[in-house]
Amino acid sequence: MSNHAADHSRRRFIKLTVATVAAAPFAEVLLGGTAIAADTVAETDPQAAALGYKADATKAEKRTDKTALCSSCNFYTGKAGDASGPCALFQGKLVSANGWCTAWAKKAA
Repeated sequence: MSNHAADHSRRRFIKLTVATVAAAPFAEVLLGGTAIAADTVAETDPQAAALGYKADATKAEKRTDKTALCSSCNFYTGKAGDASGPCALFQGKLVSANGWCTAWAKKAA
């Protein structure tokens, strides 16, 4: 009887190993939480236009703080040094790190 239990455990181990190896390439997509091929927000997008979003902050007429960029905004969740990244205001889309909009709020230190 103990031989039967060992066979069952070995089969279960092999099945779990095969399933893990098969699922490994998808783990980053499922657990990473980062969009792989997200679209960039266009300045003509209705929400972007309403917020005065400009991909180049130097072209934003309402911008008064010359250090204000999307990359230094509280809503920007991209990595430092990236050209673009996700913004909480434009769900599922990327904004330029050098962009700006009227909702800009200084990132907490």
